[in-house]
Amino acid sequence: MRASRLLVVPAAGIGSRLGATVPKLLVPVAGVPMIDRILDLYRAWIDRVVVVVNPACTADVSRHLNMRDGSMTIDLVEQAAPTGMLDAILLAAPIAEGAAAVWVTWCDQVAVHPRTIARLADVMGGERTVPLAMPTIRRANPYIHFARDESGRITRVLHRREGDAMPAAGESDMGLFAMSGRVFEDDLPRFADDVEVGQATGERNFLPFIPWLARTQSIVTFPCEDAMEAVGVNTPEELKLVEEYLRRRG
Repeated sequence: MRASRLLVVPAAGIGSRLGATVPKLLVPVAGVPMIDRILDLYRAWIDRVVVVVNPACTADVSRHLNMRDGSMTIDLVEQAAPTGMLDAILLAAPIAEGAAAVWVTWCDQVAVHPRTIARLADVMGGERTVPLAMPTIRRANPYIHFARDESGRITRVLHRREGDAMPAAGESDMGLFAMSGRVFEDDLPRFADDVEVGQATGERNFLPFIPWLARTQSIVTFPCEDAMEAVGVNTPEELKLVEEYLRRRG
């Protein structure tokens, strides 16, 4: 079955920084496993889901997903080596063939607000085909920063993790991206053919694809609803913050 809108969830982490005893995507956040929160968040907007997992976790994740109600088509693919998010996303290519749009979200971005998702769907679902769209957040001491030129075009992405010199305040992604099916099938593989690995991490990152694509095509960005949406659950401290936020949001 071809999907008109497919969601790719890179989730090959094992949750070591969380001190998890289960695969990271099965760690409960306010009592609900991360992957269930992601699936429930995007249920209204997505036709099919590809979850990218560590081979050591496949059996546990498959068993967990088989207990769901079956109303969503979910495929598991394995990322055998931790070579980066770009490679994880590209593993969905055979399943995404023919999709009108491909969305990507990290498995730990469980605090994304439904209104942000609805706005992304509106942007991607308009009359004009949008190559790539994403919500962003402006914050102090950013971990990621999108540098722009005078026209507003994204020209570079800076990573604290890679040792880049970061500004005191900047514009960051929030782990949610959407691209047209054509961009996913044609442009992303072309970028992947030439991308360099990160000097510090040795990984092939997805984010540099954004300024690469912006050289020739339009990137649409818009502000998220709440700064807490951008907090990923990677540490016990972040887990507590996100749980408190979700409880406040109800």
